[in-house]
Amino acid sequence: MRAVLQRVSKASVSIEGKIKSEINNGLLILIGCQNEDNDEDINWLTKKICNIRIFNDENNVMNKSIMDIEGDILVVSQFTLWASYKKGNRPSYLRAGSHEVTIPLYNRFCEHLEKEFGKKIGTGEFGADMKVELINDGPVTICIDTKNRE
Repeated sequence: MRAVLQRVSKASVSIEGKIKSEINNGLLILIGCQNEDNDEDINWLTKKICNIRIFNDENNVMNKSIMDIEGDILVVSQFTLWASYKKGNRPSYLRAGSHEVTIPLYNRFCEHLEKEFGKKIGTGEFGADMKVELINDGPVTICIDTKNRE
């Protein structure tokens, strides 16, 4: 699984002109899955997301987690995180997982993240044409790949 974490002061996702989810201070997470991803990836990633210290403390040092600040989380599926751009100018998405595998993975990821986080999270809609708006705070953007844990 690949995730892009963006620290935001606000973010929303809209489908066909209607806001599906919106958050204030917290994390916008773009998530891409492959067929090889599994529950071990989900468990590791959700723990990492809930505990990564990328929010400022009282000394303006990134020393607090999303849990510490009691922020919000918005998760949006994004298969393009698996784009291969090495040949030619048109990216290939063959490395992205099939819908049959990745839709259940995405749903399990969201459920597990919500459980680990301890409160409701916002989501997009898998496979929909979504419009994402955000105000990146910092900016702080972190890329995580569950296959590169060390």
